[in-house]
Amino acid sequence: MNLRLLSFAAVVVLSVCGWCQVSGTGVSAPSPGQRPTISLQDALARAKVNSPQFRAAVMQSGLAREDRVQARAALLPSVNYVTGAIYTEPTNESSPRFIAANGVREYISQGAVHQSIGFSSFADYRRAHAAEAFANAQAEIAARGLVVTVVQSYYGAIVGQRKTANVQQAADEAQRFLDLSERLEKGGEVAHADVIKAELQTNDSMRAVQEARLAEEKARLGLAVLLFPTFTQDFDLVDDLRFTTPLPQVAEVQALAARNNPELKAALAAAQVASNDVRSAIGGHLPTLSLDYFYGIDAPRYATYTDGVRNLGYQVSASLQLPIFNWGATQSRVRQAELRRTQAQVELSATQRQVLADLQAFYSEASVAKNQIEILKRSADLAQESLRLTTLRYQAGEATALEVVDAQNALVLARNNYDDGEVRYRLAVANLQTLTGAF
Repeated sequence: MNLRLLSFAAVVVLSVCGWCQVSGTGVSAPSPGQRPTISLQDALARAKVNSPQFRAAVMQSGLAREDRVQARAALLPSVNYVTGAIYTEPTNESSPRFIAANGVREYISQGAVHQSIGFSSFADYRRAHAAEAFANAQAEIAARGLVVTVVQSYYGAIVGQRKTANVQQAADEAQRFLDLSERLEKGGEVAHADVIKAELQTNDSMRAVQEARLAEEKARLGLAVLLFPTFTQDFDLVDDLRFTTPLPQVAEVQALAARNNPELKAALAAAQVASNDVRSAIGGHLPTLSLDYFYGIDAPRYATYTDGVRNLGYQVSASLQLPIFNWGATQSRVRQAELRRTQAQVELSATQRQVLADLQAFYSEASVAKNQIEILKRSADLAQESLRLTTLRYQAGEATALEVVDAQNALVLARNNYDDGEVRYRLAVANLQTLTGAF
């Protein structure tokens, strides 16, 4: 009887020690110069460099910024330098044959300033400004979405490691239980059915270990693709799941969402783009003023003076273009722009409603996940205690092998649920921060 007590006490002690190891707050760092140890912040920084979707959003933001610069330049005068020479066939009197020519030889060296002003130009600039705001909002949406992806992959890999450790512990416990039941059967204290049940549990545990290792490998592969420009699995992760981010109050979350929601900013910017498209199209009905100023020489010789006459001078010209008739093309463009504006307003309204719904849903998800963490931890502790008590009862002949196996399975399930619960809260917070920004 004393030997049986010692045997099961050893089983319980090993189980408790293993659970403490799995529940640790971090992974031991390797010695310097070996495998890199990646934290969540490191993972986010690496993903921003290597994610093609995020880089594409950043590129679109840069392109929109350059479009705004070009639209602003269209509102300002342009300055050019023109130089050249014209030779015209002379007549017998040595005058140019073409009536439009100023002389047989004409040399031009001028600075030219050009300005074209129209209602559409101002509308196009405002449109480019709104398009830049839209692209910036889309880049922010991509950045926050990337955080969700990284959080899911990063902690998915960590939980994969934990679950592998959990099922490995369960397999070790099952093997110890099998050895114990075989010894007890030889002493005539238990039936052979207990040995069969213990062996079945051992086989299931070995299979579970293989499946857990496969799932862990898949999770690490997915994370490696996300983080590294050159594929590698030679890295370690910092396990900081136990350090949960505090959840703000509802009022604070709503205030953050009102200020920092990129989806609303994108929808508002899209509506502004559509409104300025309408103004630009209407500008096609209005006149356009062009101004040109030239300073330099336009003379029969390439010189500032010819026969004592100063060749340097200036010329100013202005023109006003009045649109009269173009078979309804301008009005058609106005109707197209108005249709896009109506659609943008509908999408803005839908986005506002969806943001309110998502905010409430994401906050509720995060709140429930946070509240369940303590419950899941308590369940894991109770499952550990249940296994200890059940093994003692089995040792005393008051419990069956089936009860011991059920207690072992319940402990693995409770540990896995606790780990999944922590990841669920981290992911819920990341989803909530897509609407509010970091808090």
